[in-house]
Amino acid sequence: MKITKIETILTGQRYLFVKIYTDTGLVGIGECGAWYFQEAAALVIHKMEHNLIGEDPSRIEFIWNGLTRGLHFRGSAVMSAISGIDIALWDLKGKALGVPCYELLGGKVRDKARIYVNAKGNTTEDLVQAAYSLKSQGFNAIRYSIGHPQNEQGRCPETFSAVVNRLEQTFAAIRQKVGWDMDVAVECHRGLRPAEAIEAGRALEQYRPYFYEDPIPDNPSAMKNLIEQCRVPVATGERFINPMEFDDLLEHTKVRYIRPDMCVAGGLTAGKKIAAQAEAKQVYLIPHNPLGPVSTAACLQLNACIPNFEIQEYPMANGVCRLDKEMKKPFVIENGYIKIPDGPGLGIELIDDIEKVFPFTGRYDPFHLHEDGSIVDR
Repeated sequence: MKITKIETILTGQRYLFVKIYTDTGLVGIGECGAWYFQEAAALVIHKMEHNLIGEDPSRIEFIWNGLTRGLHFRGSAVMSAISGIDIALWDLKGKALGVPCYELLGGKVRDKARIYVNAKGNTTEDLVQAAYSLKSQGFNAIRYSIGHPQNEQGRCPETFSAVVNRLEQTFAAIRQKVGWDMDVAVECHRGLRPAEAIEAGRALEQYRPYFYEDPIPDNPSAMKNLIEQCRVPVATGERFINPMEFDDLLEHTKVRYIRPDMCVAGGLTAGKKIAAQAEAKQVYLIPHNPLGPVSTAACLQLNACIPNFEIQEYPMANGVCRLDKEMKKPFVIENGYIKIPDGPGLGIELIDDIEKVFPFTGRYDPFHLHEDGSIVDR
């Protein structure tokens, strides 16, 4: 079997799919994760196509090493492209052998994966109601974002005390509404300064956060200091682009959970390596997944075969799932769990002509500014 062509498909607000064609007629599909730079990643894929045409697609480890070690440069757009290619190669190999990807990665240790979904709202009251509604639908784990309240000038004016107080009051209100049998995670999106994050973490401790996601930007020394000074479980790593970054985090901090993104960190090949690194230190995985059906399926194939899986991010907000409209057969979700697909490869199919049904719009966010005009970390 030889690779004959690679196709990129830009669709929706943040999707970039990649299809790898072969001389046997089999086609593998992957997804790329640098969702703000999809166009750049698509160009990278076609640059890499020159190295891949004529290659045996079953030599996944060889190709992964060639793309990560043999082409000089690295970065998020580059690794996003490699990730999409790698996922498509695993899908292709599973289809060729008639087995799910998890069988090629060691076999199942679980047949379903626990998921968390997002509660969204513009006010604390809205968030509280959204959280309670999700609990009523049978979910037992949710996440909400702290957000960045803006004034009439579009700036974020909160003081140190104001942001810490807001975070505590919001979490307290959610906990009071949903009770103590529901896991509640808080997403900071790197929007806090280290001193704010440490003090907020201490304030939230009494409400038992499931995890405290990306409280500060990806600075290893600052993250180590934060983890040591507040006891809430920190989860981070969604922007890491290779196993070496995870190794540094695991070696030098007491991080509780890591968040590899299959579509950025290097695909399923990297995911398996990262999971093994973490397993040796009894650290559990919460795979990052803000994307589409292929990203979700890749995460589930990894989750099926690693012992240190914790919970899966599922791209649903307030009970509304967009993925159901993008797949020929939706994922099976019941009582807060998603069934691992058992079909060949990734076990899913996109709808036909998805790029026509959901034309590409891209996502082009403005800068977020503090009151003084400086940039808010995102």
